[in-house]
Amino acid sequence: MSSELPNGWKMVIGLEVHTELATETKLFSGSANHFGGEPNTQLDPVSLGLPGSLPVLNERAVELAIRIGLALNCVVQRSVFARKNYFYPDQPKDFQISQYELPINGEGHLDLPDGSTVGITRAHLEEDTGKSSHMGSGGGRIHDAEYTLVDYNRAGVPLLEIVSEPDMRTAEQAKVYVTELRSILVAVRASDGKMEEGSMRVDANVSVRRSDNDPFGTRCEIKNVNSIRSLGRAIDFEARRQIDLLEAGESIRQETRHWNEDEGRTVTLRSKEEATDYRYFPEPDLVELDPDPAWIEEIRAALPMLPRERRLQLTARTGASTEASSLIVERGLDEMVLAALDAGGDPGRLITHAQQLSDDRAVGLDPSAFAELSTMESSGAISATQAKTVLARMVDTGEQPSAIAADLGFEAMASNELETIVDGLIAAHADEWAKFVAGEQKVMGFFVGAVMKATGGKADGKAVSAILNQRRG
Repeated sequence: MSSELPNGWKMVIGLEVHTELATETKLFSGSANHFGGEPNTQLDPVSLGLPGSLPVLNERAVELAIRIGLALNCVVQRSVFARKNYFYPDQPKDFQISQYELPINGEGHLDLPDGSTVGITRAHLEEDTGKSSHMGSGGGRIHDAEYTLVDYNRAGVPLLEIVSEPDMRTAEQAKVYVTELRSILVAVRASDGKMEEGSMRVDANVSVRRSDNDPFGTRCEIKNVNSIRSLGRAIDFEARRQIDLLEAGESIRQETRHWNEDEGRTVTLRSKEEATDYRYFPEPDLVELDPDPAWIEEIRAALPMLPRERRLQLTARTGASTEASSLIVERGLDEMVLAALDAGGDPGRLITHAQQLSDDRAVGLDPSAFAELSTMESSGAISATQAKTVLARMVDTGEQPSAIAADLGFEAMASNELETIVDGLIAAHADEWAKFVAGEQKVMGFFVGAVMKATGGKADGKAVSAILNQRRG
């Protein structure tokens, strides 16, 4: 579904991203913070809100929150914890310890790969809730469930809620924002960013208006978005739903909506709460948090190079496109590519092959061997097709490319031998050749495929294309 809206309507999007912090223990207690444990086995009196239990702040969680804030260009500041009061079964204390008026990270911004900027309103610390599982024949929906089970293992896990400004205007831009944010969280080692495990969750606030100059419309918040693809679909659906209502003369009710992945639509979950509904007040059992400026600067100095700088570095040193650099950095292969470049590798072929590497094992590929593979191809010792085969085996076995090529009997074809094969195929397929000469460029694929078949994959596809274009004149 396209993000282009009918009749000139415009959408406005703001995102709230909750990321679990990669600590060993919970935010206010010593219970383990590990994904996948047996239900209700990672508990303690603080997590359960038992009488007499008192929270003790996790210093490591504070450090990771500051790391993220600095990476997002936020102002790290004095902060105060507050009680956010609400009564859901997955919140055992009947309140959540969060931050309200004074968050640890104030205003910041995130630069996207296309050069646009999304403002960050705040990024505040809070504890996670438990997890409710609605059981029975209702497909996981509370209204149709026969009963509900609650697992409190997640209750008390440290979260950082990152709230954006309503600066995004398309579902695609929102997807890029979440992708870039996730890459930053992983790069600073503050979170694993695994949406499928719930360690990163996204709520989308969506509204529509007639033009960019009109005031913002009434927004609805979409919950339960568990993948970047679903985020785009949910935003597009919600914007069109609101437009349909407005064009029918109806109004938008501010509410929280649930994204139903199976049906591809949003449905009403509850009326949208305002801050006053939560009756925030300062948490009486915790003092204010005021990080030492020297500690903040120490954390800043230890930050690794962030994805944006890594993309720029890779592009500058190899000439890679923005798209190629983004893909390689996202897969964590840029350091290996640059090391191979330092070892004398061919930059263009390194980039080409790095884009084809998607397996996590490729991160451990020996840079010098990768460099050797690229120069074997650029010198004509092996073809591009053969190089792909050699690379796949290098990832699997760690062997040197020259040894693999020798074992497989790969060797470069003499140019005159290749020309003879191409000329023979042209003569044998006169009708296809006439179409190619007439300008049907797609027919080239037929001839390249035929040459590859005739040579057992030993021919260089680029060389074949050059001969075909030369013969066409």
